[in-house]
Amino acid sequence: MKVRIKKLHENAVIPSYAKPGDAGMDLTAVSITVIDEKTHGYIEYKTGLSFEIPEGFVGLLFPRSSISNKGLILSNSVGVIDSGYRGEVSMRFKYIKDTETYNIGERIGQLVIVPVPEIQFEEVTELSETERGTGGYGSTGV
Repeated sequence: MKVRIKKLHENAVIPSYAKPGDAGMDLTAVSITVIDEKTHGYIEYKTGLSFEIPEGFVGLLFPRSSISNKGLILSNSVGVIDSGYRGEVSMRFKYIKDTETYNIGERIGQLVIVPVPEIQFEEVTELSETERGTGGYGSTGV
């Protein structure tokens, strides 16, 4: 599948797969903005890229596994790039401890593009029975 991409910054890096078979393509930071709110600090990394994701697909932004070596967590858990969005892709992280963060030029996250079915809900009064039933939050014994 081809996805149109536009560089918004001269140092923007076109995402690529690190290894054959990878699901995510690495995104690289071209700028950093520190955002201080009353008691919470955030750091936002811009990629200098915008995408034209085809209708029927969505771009999902995930942190890289290297996030475990940083004092950050992705503030919205998983970013969503809808097919109609044409703005710059950025990733905002929340500080969780005073340690190293990402620098400009480093890979900050991964982009995974997947199909999205169009869902139509059907309201019913009963749902089918399953072995699990209504059990949640550890009900499977894990």
